Formats: sequence, C-alpha cells, structure tokens
Amino acid sequence: MSSPLSLESIQLAYETPRGLHTVVNDFSLSLRAGEIACLFGPSGCGKTTVLRAIAGFEPLRAGTIRLGDVLLSSTQVHLPPEQRRVGMMFQEYALFPHLSAGQNVAFGLRRSSRAQQRARVAEMLALVGLADAGERFPHELSGGQQQRIALARALAPSPALLLLDEPFSNLDGGTRERLTAQVRGILQRAGQTAILVTHNEAEAHAMADRIGVMHGGRITHWLDTAK
Repeated sequence: MSSPLSLESIQLAYETPRGLHTVVNDFSLSLRAGEIACLFGPSGCGKTTVLRAIAGFEPLRAGTIRLGDVLLSSTQVHLPPEQRRVGMMFQEYALFPHLSAGQNVAFGLRRSSRAQQRARVAEMLALVGLADAGERFPHELSGGQQQRIALARALAPSPALLLLDEPFSNLDGGTRERLTAQVRGILQRAGQTAILVTHNEAEAHAMADRIGVMHGGRITHWLDTAK
C-alpha cells in the first residue's frame, strides 16, 4: 500500500578539498498517499540528489525523511535502501538481457512462492498493457515496451513510494509523449505515491499532480497541474 511522504528541512552536502559543498539545503516536501509529484529544474539543481536521499543512497546532514509512520533518515537514523519499501525507475531501463520480460518483473519477488510470483507477474504485465509479452526478451521489445516492463518490475513488490529519475529521457519525442500519459494512468490505477524528476516541462505537466520548481537546492514554488 502506498504511503504519504514527508521531508522536513533536509540538508545534503559533500566533502570537497575546498570544504563542505551544500547541494540541497532547508528542503521540505509533503506528499499525500497516491499523489504524483514532480521535481522540475535544470541539471545541477539538486533534484536527483533529493531522490537518492529518499531511496537511502545519500545520508542527511540535517532534517528528517518519513514514509508513512516510518522514519527513514535523520542525523541519527539511516534505514538501508532494501528496508525502505521504495521502488526506483531510472532513465536506463536496466532490464536483465538474459531474463524474459516476466522473469524481469519477478526479480523483486524472490521471497514470494512461485505461485504468488506467477500471479503477481501476470497482474503487473496486464497493468502495463503487455499481458502477452511475458516470454519475450528485452531485445525483442521496443524502447517503450522495455520502459513499461521496467515500471512493472518496480511496482511488483508493492512499494510504498516509487521514484522515477528522468525515466523517459532515452525515448524519442513521440514515444515519450505517449508513454508519459500511459505511465500516469498506470500509477493512478495502482494508487501509487510517486515522485518524478525531470527537466522536461511538458513531461512534468503530463505526469504530475503538483510540480515543485527547483533552483539552487530548494523548491522555489509549487505549480498545480489542474488535472
């Protein structure tokens, strides 16, 4: 089941030979369960760093990250990524070439029984509109189909939150536009809480309920997309 997300005054910084370099500072965000938000801004504004912190790949210098009632990160607490119930979908689809589409979707379900895996894989393939593609291998799928299989794999373990980092950037314009609408519909049907990171304005408006415009490591303002 999806969960609400709360980031309170987080700070992310790196040690450099010249001292501490702050990438994100006094950053706050609140997301309702089932809501799709977007962090929008130019390269280097800190949006992907925020995603990495939520996923557990970056420690906090200040602030807190909570998912539902669970404290994921603070200056004293840092749950490892595998304990966060956070799914991620990257611009590189990262499908395993030696596994079929169905086997790729099942990859995160290794703790489930084989019967449970088969049922969940069938459910996810149907959700992304590729019910008949389970036996096909990644090289036999188009770019858009590979992306939907990657989405099915990310959703299969029922994450409380899904993070999407520039997931459409490797697609041509027509495929990107079509797939953006499809993915939003899939996330809505799944009731999935999600955050998208992009520097493509049309993509942000097509995907998200709310857009946080970022500059210099902070959200300068929010835009409602009025869907």
